[in-house]
Amino acid sequence: MVEDWLVATLARGLAFAAPLLFAALGELVAERSGVINLGVEGMMILGALMAFVVADASASPWLGVLAAAGVGALAALLHAFFAVTLRANQYVSGLALTMVGLGLSGLFGRAYAGKPLAHPLPKWDVPLLKELPWIGPGVFEGQSALLYLGLLLALGLSVFLHQTRPGIHLRSVGENPAAADALGVNVYLVRYLAVVFGGAMAGVAGAYLSVAYRPSWTEGMTAGMGWIALAIVIFAAWEPLRAVLAAFLFGAFYHLAYRFQGVLPPEFLKMTPYLFTILFLVLSALGKSVRLGAPEALGRPYVRGER
Repeated sequence: MVEDWLVATLARGLAFAAPLLFAALGELVAERSGVINLGVEGMMILGALMAFVVADASASPWLGVLAAAGVGALAALLHAFFAVTLRANQYVSGLALTMVGLGLSGLFGRAYAGKPLAHPLPKWDVPLLKELPWIGPGVFEGQSALLYLGLLLALGLSVFLHQTRPGIHLRSVGENPAAADALGVNVYLVRYLAVVFGGAMAGVAGAYLSVAYRPSWTEGMTAGMGWIALAIVIFAAWEPLRAVLAAFLFGAFYHLAYRFQGVLPPEFLKMTPYLFTILFLVLSALGKSVRLGAPEALGRPYVRGER
């Protein structure tokens, strides 16, 4: 009985982790360039709606995922214009993007509310993982293809950030944009590309919800996952591989919030990810054995020639 409960928790934790991972990895890249985007929730919900609409019309869930990435990238491009070009307050711009995304999705999604998707995203059964003793069949069997793509993306981003010249340029822009500019790095271009990539990943995270996890459209179906993704970035100390573990941990708590209804207040378990993040920040501020690792120039607009 306990084993069945644990296997079910692991399986649902992974399923919940997939959208959190995509959104967190996208935001991690954007913040590594020095731009914070609080519009993750808005981009996710726009991606969820766009993915459902396109998948429903074309009978192709993968086309829906691409469309979601596109709408997320366009929304992020708008944020980049305000934050990078106009040097507006990044926090205000991101919050505005979230409110606009929630409003537009609620307005244009009314016609699709409650409608099931006839052709959801297929499941992938990875032979080696499925054959693992005890947890293989119950945990890895029937997981979405996007989950495994998210894991590969985290590995690829870790290599990109630490082992490639463009990745080093990205990190240098987030740490010291003036020094990067002096070395010939186009700070504005790097920040634009990073923010747009983050928006595309937020769109894919939303697409997972509407074409894979729960193949239908429901207003507000992201249910605050964008904010949890922001917390994951901090909890993972801006490292992609740590984000995998954090996404799974937070996904498990998200699942347990529903599983333990009637035993524990669901609000308590839902706020657990934020409590862990606050604890992590407190420990970092006190100089305990945890290093925060936030990009030095995070949230600060860059003006060439200014110091």
